[in-house]
Amino acid sequence: MSTEQNQGDLLIKPSSTEHALYDAAVEACKTVYDPEIPVNIFDLGLIYTITISDAGEVDVIMTLTAPGCPVAGEMPGWVQDAISAVPGVQSVNVEMTFDPQWGMDMMSDEARLELGFM
Repeated sequence: MSTEQNQGDLLIKPSSTEHALYDAAVEACKTVYDPEIPVNIFDLGLIYTITISDAGEVDVIMTLTAPGCPVAGEMPGWVQDAISAVPGVQSVNVEMTFDPQWGMDMMSDEARLELGFM
């Protein structure tokens, strides 16, 4: 094991994949698109973590394809609005990060296919 693994510091915190609202939150994220790339932000790999409390409080950690993205100020609001519409969600907090920096390797196979990388 490397020292990094021993410290227990994960670059990307795990999501609440077992929570009943997780799939609906993911589907809501898939309705949000980066205006410059014709693929939803979830398949692009811009959503790093979705954690959901028992009370229906959703925390999202996301990134952008580049720090200078023209919609940097707007996209977290789009994500918040999309997930807020999910029945059972009480609140949504979206946090932006650039650590780790987004890379094309974070895209789903569907996104790679859509963009002609497969």
